[in-house]
Amino acid sequence: MKTTLILGATPNPSRFAYLAAERLANRGHEIIPVGIKKGRIKGREILNGKPDVPEIDTVTLYIGPQHQPEYYDWLLRVAPRRIIFNPGTENAELVRLAREAGIEVVYGCTLVMLAGDSY
Repeated sequence: MKTTLILGATPNPSRFAYLAAERLANRGHEIIPVGIKKGRIKGREILNGKPDVPEIDTVTLYIGPQHQPEYYDWLLRVAPRRIIFNPGTENAELVRLAREAGIEVVYGCTLVMLAGDSY
């Protein structure tokens, strides 16, 4: 399976980012959780800041538009195949930057996509 970076990862099991990480891992997807919280999800350490990461297929966003600008340059360097804008993360500026860089933009819910086998 291809690697998914979860931006906004948290060790809090009541949060959607945690549930997405858990379900992705349970389905055999390699996950890289990145967030401001410390902790682990499915045996993976939550990375802080803007870490060096291997090739990424998908970034699934769980941070609001107000917190995204600090990650723009890093996300474009990571150069995923696609970015999933989960509900509440929609951001026209990042969408524009991603499309200009040749990154596919998906407006959707990672959890719903996984449940419907459309991930």
